[in-house]
Amino acid sequence: QVQLVESGGGLVQAGGSLRLSCSASGRTFSSYLMGWFRQAPGKEREFVAAIRWSGGGTYYAESVKGRFTISRDNAKNTVYLQMNSLKSEDTAVYYCAAGRGPVIAGPGSYDSWGQGTQVTVSS
Repeated sequence: QVQLVESGGGLVQAGGSLRLSCSASGRTFSSYLMGWFRQAPGKEREFVAAIRWSGGGTYYAESVKGRFTISRDNAKNTVYLQMNSLKSEDTAVYYCAAGRGPVIAGPGSYDSWGQGTQVTVSS
């Protein structure tokens, strides 16, 4: 119902910056929470940040506070994740997600997912 496509991933040196984009199409809901998650090999999917489509309230994982910024452009149906001061620990596949569940940081609260975009931070 809601299709999500991530872009902007790539290889970047530690300390560098990268901006990810998530383009939404199909049926979207103003009540949706838009989130970014990441998953490194052998690890569970981890919450990164989220933003309310309507209202714009933001939420961040403690590990990325002060470094990452989530934002949205309602006219373009796009959500962004600006990543600064990147660390090797940030290396993962980043997924965009949309949902309306009660737990903001919980993957189970999201029912639409993108295919993911690889972010690799070299030391």
